[in-house]
Order: sequence, then C-alpha cells, then structure tokens
Amino acid sequence: MPGDEKSQNKNEILLPEEPVPSDPAGTLVPEPSGFASLGLSADLLKAVEQSGYTVPTPIQAQGIPIVLQRKDIIGIAQTGTGKTASFTLPMIELLARGRAKARMPRSLILEPTRELAAQVAESFEKYGKYNKLSMALLIGGTSFDDQDRKLDRGVDVLIATPGRLLDHFGRGKLMLSQVQILVVDEADRMLDMGFIPDVEEICKKLPFTRQTLFYSATMPPEIQRLTEKFLHNPVRVEVARPATTAANITQELIQVPANDWAKREALRRLIRDNAVKNAIVFCNRKTDVDIVAKSLQKHGFNAAPLHGDLDQSVRTRTLDTFRAGTLDFLVASDVAARGLDIPAVSHIFNYDAPHHPDDYVHRIGRTGRAGRSGHAYMLVTPRDGKYVEAIERLIGKKLESRKLEGLSEAVEARPQRDERRGGGSRDRDRGRGRNNERDRKREYPIKPHGQVAPMEPAPPAAAKPAPAPAPVQRSDHRQDHRPHAKPQRPQQPPREEAQDTRSQLPAFLLRPVPLPKQPEKVVGRAKKKEDAAP
Repeated sequence: MPGDEKSQNKNEILLPEEPVPSDPAGTLVPEPSGFASLGLSADLLKAVEQSGYTVPTPIQAQGIPIVLQRKDIIGIAQTGTGKTASFTLPMIELLARGRAKARMPRSLILEPTRELAAQVAESFEKYGKYNKLSMALLIGGTSFDDQDRKLDRGVDVLIATPGRLLDHFGRGKLMLSQVQILVVDEADRMLDMGFIPDVEEICKKLPFTRQTLFYSATMPPEIQRLTEKFLHNPVRVEVARPATTAANITQELIQVPANDWAKREALRRLIRDNAVKNAIVFCNRKTDVDIVAKSLQKHGFNAAPLHGDLDQSVRTRTLDTFRAGTLDFLVASDVAARGLDIPAVSHIFNYDAPHHPDDYVHRIGRTGRAGRSGHAYMLVTPRDGKYVEAIERLIGKKLESRKLEGLSEAVEARPQRDERRGGGSRDRDRGRGRNNERDRKREYPIKPHGQVAPMEPAPPAAAKPAPAPAPVQRSDHRQDHRPHAKPQRPQQPPREEAQDTRSQLPAFLLRPVPLPKQPEKVVGRAKKKEDAAP
C-alpha cells in the first residue's frame, strides 16, 4: 500500500511519521531502506541478502512491523506475493531469544498440504541459518519415530499439517501449552480441504495469550467467522483485492470439443506451438492426472504426475526434479495449486476448468512470480460454460477465447480411424454385447407372432426298455494308477435271513438256571384299607 494513501479503515494501522534523525554535526542521516527499515536484526538481514532479496513485497513491508509488535494479523494477498517470508522473518526475530522445552514447541505453523509445509521448512532453514533455532516438520508419509525424537529434544518452530499434529497430540507425544505464536497459512485452502474443524480443535488447545497470524488469498465467510472467534483485535493487511490475478499473466481460453482425445491433442499442440520451456498442467481428478501424464510421455514429453495418492517420497522427488529443471512438465491436481514457490514456471495449462473459481486464481498464480511474465491457458468444452462465467465474474474481466485450427476436423476423423482399428475399449464392449445378443438369438430363435410351427407326427410307442446292465467294477490296475484314489472297500455279501444260532452255543449256557424264590407279600393295615376302599 503506498505511503501517501491514507485509508479510513479502522482495522488498519497507520504508523506515525517520525522526524529524520541527524548527527551532532547537523548532517542528515539517510533513512534505512528495504528490509533494513522493517526492524529486523543484522543476522536476518544478512540471510535475506544472501537469498537474493533486496526489496520487500507489499505484504512483507506492511505485515512484518505488525508481527514484530506482537499483534494478531489477517494478511490477504494474491498468491506469489511473499506471504511466507512475511511471517517467517518476524517469527525468527521474536523467537531468537528463549529456549524450547521437550515436547512443548514455542510456535506452530499449520499448512494444508505436505508440500507447503516442506516449503515453509526450507524458508526457515534459509532465513534462520544464523540463528540457533530448532525446527520439526510433522507431515504424513514419514516415520512417527523420527518426528518423536525431534519433539523430545524440544523445538522452537513446529510446522505441521492438522491431521498429523492431532495424531501426535492424541498419542501423548506433544503438548501445546507453551505455544506463543500460531500461524494458519492458506486458510481458504484449509476450508476447501475440510480442515477447519481440526483447526478449531487445535486453537482450543493453545494458550489464550498467544499471537495468531492468518494468511490467505481469499476471505470467505467461514474464514471470517473463524478469525472473529480466535483472533483478538486483528490488524487487516490487504495488498490486493481478493481473488485477483496478476497483471503480468496472459490468460486465454481454448475451446475444444467435449472429447478426451481432443483435449489431449489440444494440449500437445499448445505445447509445441508456444515453445514451452516448462509448465504445470492442472487436472480436476487424480485419474486424469495419471492419464494425461502417460499421454505426454507417450508423445515424447518429459512429464510426471503429482497428486495426493502418490507416496510422499515420490511427491518430494517429483517436485525437486521440477524445481531443478530436470523435469519439464508437471501434471498435478490442486495439491500443487497453493503456495508452491517455483519461480521459473513459464506456462500454466488448465486441462480441466476448475469447479471453484478461486482455484483458477491459485493455479495461474504458479506462473508470473517475482515480476516475471507468465502465460495461462484453459481448455474449455461446451459443458464448462458455467465455470467460465464464475471465473470471469470473480476476476472481474472477460477472458479471450479462440479455437485451434484443424482440431475439429481431426476429431471427426478420429472415430472412423478408431473403427477401422477395432475401436476403443467402450466400442469393443458394446460390440461384444451385440454379438452376444446375436448369438443368443441364433441359438434360440424367436418365432414371429401369428405363425404356428407345423405339427410333427407322434413317435411310435417304444418297446419296454431292457433292464439296465449291472455296473462294471473298475479293474485294480486302473485303481493302482490313480494318484490319490481311495482304496475300494470289498463288496459285502448280501444279508441272509436270521437263523437259529442256539445249536452253536456251548452246553453250559444251555443248562437251566433255577430262579430265586420270591418273598411272600405281607398283608397289613394298608392291604385291609385297600380292600375296604370302594
């Protein structure tokens, strides 16, 4: 924000003008400029200078002094304006004095994705190399044990994604009672990914006297409600209108037929016609990311996919190769749309029109960074009209649109060429279904309605069938050669009628045995009563 413009916003801080200092001799001392005027220490200024930065961006020039005053802040700026340095630099300055305790970090930075968390960790290492601050990175896809060992030693700066942070807290490996500074970066992305309930839970576990810094590119109503709940008299720093695109990015719509092959062909033609050095291709679905990456590789382009289903080591290696220039084309989902600092991206291709207009702003913000010029293309089909209207309404301008020459003719010729080659998988499935139906009709013909088949004469009465022959037993030779044959039971002779076996008994069993004498019955009163009873 220029210094000669005085805003009437009550939430904006206007620093008082100070007189120009002078030496005893009366010679004017020039005011410090650049980062030296923001109140940073000499070690920090040295690290910033070695990083190649001399002039702070607007969000840095306005936000760093407010953070150093230990006030809550809401920083709103378009992507690629240096929001990461606007909170990492003052945090290093504030945390330079003090010491962390085991499992009790002094500051906490919440990031929506692993890539953003790793990028912030790199910024701390770059700017804090002359300060003895410890740092830990808690993200998914890495070992719990390594992270626990770092927490046990005590960390000054804890950078984490909400899910992994709550996992450590639930396991009793982390206490948040000593957090002095909380940073919620890319708050609108937190909302899109469903992390707002986790952020609210984390904020309730932090001390009430903490300093909270909110940074976002947009400010939807849900984020506004969150800031009103957890921030204390925040200062709002807004250097650009929410959801605006940089003026140094050339944006264009490419109209393509509603055909997957046509979109892939249009992408390949745009890459060849514009002599693209490197680019990021954004897709809405993870499956399309893999398909487009394989298609580019098949046609000789150096491309690789990047989405949330990949292993963390693969994602990190892919980003490193793209930053180093070894990889030319990165096909990614919206996991790479927010906050990733890749300075030299020349082109952005939106293979799919984003469903949310804010995502378009973040996607094309990967190009045109640090004052460079960039180019952004979006492939749109006739079904994407409502998405284009929402994007144009959000950014406040009409996007130029054109068609690629010869693309429609190539699409019309494509189905004929596919039929001669046997068609795609869907055509083969449909053809297979028709053939099956035709075969069924051939095997079981259906007679037309109204036609009656001629009556056939009844067959003559068959003679009484002869009795079935007795079953033939298998030979022992065949049974022996069977590998796992069960042994055959010997055939039992037929059961004969019961015979008198007394003649076969020994003589001593046939001798008569005298029975014992039975005692006489005693007739008493009971007997008389029974006789007397009627």
